[in-house]
Amino acid sequence: MAPRSTVKRFSLTYLPPAVHRFLFSQSEEFVVAHLVLRALFGAVGGTVLFLGVAHSLPLTFDLKLAAGCVFVGVCLVGGALSSSFRCSVLLMFPSMLGSRGRSYLMLFILSVLYRGPVSNVQRNMETAALSLSCNLDLQVHHSKLLWRDAVTPFLRITQELMDDKAEFESEALDVSRKFQSIRDEVVLQYGYDRFKPQHSQSANSTQQQFTTKTMMQCDSVVDKGVRRCSDWFRLRWAECMKAIPVPVINHILCVSMKFHFLCDVMRVMTPWCREQIPVEGNFGQLFDKVNLSVDLLSREFSTELVLQEQQQQAVLGGALVDQEITQSVRGSFQKLKRTMEQLLDVLQLLMSFTFFTVFTQAFGYLRQFRRDVRFDNVYITTYFRQIDSRRRRAGERCLLPLRRSEKKKFIDPWSLKIHPEEFKEVMSGVVQVLSVSLLCVVLLTVDFSLFHVLDIVSRHSFTQFNLTSSHKVDIRVGGASMMARLLRKTISAFNSSSSIHIHTDNQRCVSPPSSLPAAVYVSCVCCVLLVALFSCLQVYTSRLRRVIAAFYHPQREKKRVLFLYNLQIQRRISSMERKHGRRMRMVSHSSLPQQENHS
Repeated sequence: MAPRSTVKRFSLTYLPPAVHRFLFSQSEEFVVAHLVLRALFGAVGGTVLFLGVAHSLPLTFDLKLAAGCVFVGVCLVGGALSSSFRCSVLLMFPSMLGSRGRSYLMLFILSVLYRGPVSNVQRNMETAALSLSCNLDLQVHHSKLLWRDAVTPFLRITQELMDDKAEFESEALDVSRKFQSIRDEVVLQYGYDRFKPQHSQSANSTQQQFTTKTMMQCDSVVDKGVRRCSDWFRLRWAECMKAIPVPVINHILCVSMKFHFLCDVMRVMTPWCREQIPVEGNFGQLFDKVNLSVDLLSREFSTELVLQEQQQQAVLGGALVDQEITQSVRGSFQKLKRTMEQLLDVLQLLMSFTFFTVFTQAFGYLRQFRRDVRFDNVYITTYFRQIDSRRRRAGERCLLPLRRSEKKKFIDPWSLKIHPEEFKEVMSGVVQVLSVSLLCVVLLTVDFSLFHVLDIVSRHSFTQFNLTSSHKVDIRVGGASMMARLLRKTISAFNSSSSIHIHTDNQRCVSPPSSLPAAVYVSCVCCVLLVALFSCLQVYTSRLRRVIAAFYHPQREKKRVLFLYNLQIQRRISSMERKHGRRMRMVSHSSLPQQENHS
């Protein structure tokens, strides 16, 4: 009996008879051998499927090993006991070379692009940003050094004022005491009690007080002079009377001591005193200002220095002090890197899911093959030709060779010609190839251009810095007076000198960009070529799925071929009947005018 399938014919022709008999024999003939080989086949298929799925799962090695053993064990049992499982495992290989394999390669290309040009662009941009921020940090640090050198004298002055607080208070109190004695002397010099100047009145209030008091003193001074003059005459009378004890004679000789009325001559000074007041015109205002200044100086002297300081390392040999901007930029790129790594993890999970869908697609194909007799039933198989040849020999209606209109509905598995239905899948693959090729070209071009631009910048951005600054202040205050001592203590604090000389460069900030390895270019090209190859092979690998399913279910394939052959016979008979009916109607319509003319 001639073999009904091409696989069986190939096995009978090229394989040893024992191997052919083993492959196409019933399970009851070689029970142990069939069971062992099927189990081994299931274990190998499960191992391949698990490695394709689990390589990117976020599991530890122990968990992966345990899960792999359980999964391979289940596949081993399924391969030994279920022909559907073995058929599904074999159907995975045509799927890998078809649309699912192309989808997996697309995701793999995306992961290669991320690890290659995208990551390299990110690294180069991070290097450029860190180099720029490093230069900014260097500039900021130089500015801090110059500013610190300029501010240090003022901080030193303030610190000295704080340290000399007690001495300043002592000097201020000493000035107040000395001025109090001067004030008392000035006030008492005019012969009246001390008074407190009125600051709340007009500017000349003290002047008016001194003037009024001085005018009042004119009468008192003259009266006191008259009294003192009279006392002098009285004292001299007593002395004269004591020196001449002879009565009457002593009165005659001492009568001149009774001329105390001459003292009233001093009263003529009263009008002159009131007109010529011995008080300067601005004496009151000057006295008020001096008195107020001394009063303010006598108050408590206090100093307070509020200084916010940030501890930093010193600059030695051109090293950077702080890298605040650099650390901020590095932190931003670290966040971006973590986000991109999360996206890569999602991409890895999608790759694992895509590999898992290879098995689900194979199992779905087998289920539809067994349930739907019309599913993927458009092939001119060997059994189809045997049926047609047998009918031809019996003189019955046959189908081969097919008519031109019927060729669009059938596919010859051995023909390299692409069927119109298969051409749609090929065009979809071509679109994917063009899109991924364009993406690769754009990313690789951007990375190549950016690398060369940053390389030129890094080779011409070396800079040397020479910072030089110096100052010297020397103020001398002479004298031994009170104000001289105060000025010497305050102004002498400004006497300082400093110098700074720093030589640095930005060699540490200059980082050359990284170039993309040649292996990445080779990987991208190979992956794109594989996607293009899979797009072309998809047509022929899809035809191979029916062969695998028919090998495991030959009776189902026989029914499918008989259904297809009978269906096409019915279609051809219906088509011929329709054509015959149209022909008969055309003949009847053409004979009617001839009968009318004959009548």
